Amino acid sequence: MTNRLFSCVILLFICILFAGLQPEACTNLLVTKKASVDGSVMITYTCDGEFHPHLEYTPPARYLAGDSVNITDWYGKVRGRIKQTRQTYAVIGLMNEHQLAICETTFGGREELRNPEGLLHYWDMMQLALERAKTAREAIKVMTDLVAEYGYQSTGESFSIADTKEAWIMEMIGPGPGGQGAEWVALRIPDGYISCHANKARIGEFPLHDRENCLYSDNVISFAVEKGYYDPGSGRPFRFCEAYCPATPKNQRYAGTRVWSIFRRAAPSKNFSPDYHRAVEAAEPYPLWIKPDKKLSVADVFALMRDHYEGTDYDMTRGIDAGPYGTPNRWRPITWTLDSLDFYAWERPISTQQTAFSFVSQSRSWLPNHVGGVLWYGLDDTYTTCYMPMYCGINEVPKSFTVGSLGKFSWDSAWWVFNFVANFANLKYSYMIEDIQAVQKEIEETSLALQPFVETTAVDLARRDPKLMTRYLTDYSVSHAELVVSRWRELGEHLITKYNHGYVKDEDGRPQEKGYPESWLREVLKSRPNQFLLKPKEAEVPESRLVD
Repeated sequence: MTNRLFSCVILLFICILFAGLQPEACTNLLVTKKASVDGSVMITYTCDGEFHPHLEYTPPARYLAGDSVNITDWYGKVRGRIKQTRQTYAVIGLMNEHQLAICETTFGGREELRNPEGLLHYWDMMQLALERAKTAREAIKVMTDLVAEYGYQSTGESFSIADTKEAWIMEMIGPGPGGQGAEWVALRIPDGYISCHANKARIGEFPLHDRENCLYSDNVISFAVEKGYYDPGSGRPFRFCEAYCPATPKNQRYAGTRVWSIFRRAAPSKNFSPDYHRAVEAAEPYPLWIKPDKKLSVADVFALMRDHYEGTDYDMTRGIDAGPYGTPNRWRPITWTLDSLDFYAWERPISTQQTAFSFVSQSRSWLPNHVGGVLWYGLDDTYTTCYMPMYCGINEVPKSFTVGSLGKFSWDSAWWVFNFVANFANLKYSYMIEDIQAVQKEIEETSLALQPFVETTAVDLARRDPKLMTRYLTDYSVSHAELVVSRWRELGEHLITKYNHGYVKDEDGRPQEKGYPESWLREVLKSRPNQFLLKPKEAEVPESRLVD
């Protein structure tokens, strides 16, 4: 019997989200082969929550007939066992050695459908699928077969699943206490299109007779009818999202705005309206998938995952709430009330300080698996991180990605290094973000430019000496990542020196007084018009006679 203490620690940390520190978080984007510049299938993940992630490698393994797997809770207590397969695959983060990648967002849905007696949480299912499946379709079967046999305990989830040829979205919710299996539907994203989801169920109508592109549980509709979530006599088609995750002004604002912003930037010609995410009555939901105006590169996908609604009416770098230096970050809680029964909410952007880690996965059918699969991995806020390539054929990860905890700062921890830079930037955001983005751009552009040369060598090694190829890719991924982390430490030290005590040092190191933006000063004077006013005689006193 094998012990089910997941070696992929990042998945275990996700259960903190489930426990309530950051409910219904995360953002995913799916890009199909013909929607990408080079034919890659890509999915993205922002794993949002206040926790310190560790990235780990799970080696492949073989097991004996009759072996089983312990399913544990957050504290390591065994909750149950499932049958082990004879062989499991290597996994790096959330991508396996066959270029299969999986990620998720939590939509919650109808709380009464959570089944505390189910054995498997969504993070269990993701890890098990990566260990047991080679393709997206196989992963869907692994996940749904497991919950049918052992039960599903999480609330509603949307999964992104990608291999070298296809990208699928699957949505799942439980049957309620004591129920069997789960209610779910999975759709293949049409080639040439992109999709995204962000904590709100997105699948509406789906074709019941197209098993090539649509899979679903046998009772997904009948169960909704039984529960009163759908009336077949209404004349309206069955929509999974409406039955199991009804729209509310809160989830439309919280989730719909992110979907709208990805779509508006990927396809500006379509001029998507903000009405749905502002909960305007009778506004149409955003489509599940769209065709982008142009094919997307890896760099384009990085950019789509960096967003605070800049340049729109919801721009979080503008207004008094952004402070004098335009910080887009809003501290939790995200909703509040003030002296009334009215509820208020900050905007919830794609880029958030609550992101623990994120990735862009790249799966490519024309390359050997160990070379074709890349997990572009970033730590902390997507806006201020730097994506680093982790090839799915490596057998080690950078040490700085595996150490540290939320309870103690450490320069040895990559997460703390990126977290420090992101946090310090809030002091003078409009200035510091330019310094951060300059380093980010330099490193990422260099990484992308080196990619074809690195892979040409790796492919050649794959033909001649596969073990040497593994060593080569591992050395490259690990050493490159550690160099980036070192560069980010230097960046943090540069920022604290350049912007010490609110000054901005010039090229010669002389501190310059920059003061505050005029627009913010006017807002200050509106709130306290007389406090800072100098009397005319005092204003005329020569500056040399004024005491600081």
